[in-house]
Amino acid sequence: MRHGPIAFIACTATKHAIMGLTKAVSLDGRKYDIACGQIDIGNAATEMAERMARGVPQANGEIAAEPLMDVQHVADAVLYMAGLPLSANVQFMTVMATKMPFVGRG
Repeated sequence: MRHGPIAFIACTATKHAIMGLTKAVSLDGRKYDIACGQIDIGNAATEMAERMARGVPQANGEIAAEPLMDVQHVADAVLYMAGLPLSANVQFMTVMATKMPFVGRG
């Protein structure tokens, strides 16, 4: 499946909106002891990412397989973030396969 420029624009706008919302909640929630963090997940080995292992379009137009990581690493990251006390917070975290061709894609 190929995405046109509009799909990439919508995806980029959405990602930046979530980043802004995360920052706003973090700042506005402080006085109420609300901590907020964002985790970006790339190419975890799930049913949704199976197509990545078979091959997907790359920036140069070629189709290539992309590396996947064990989904347990995502679970570990979420548990780490959730287990922190209110005095500490992970604002943003990206968990991805080390050799993914794009940072944070997923």
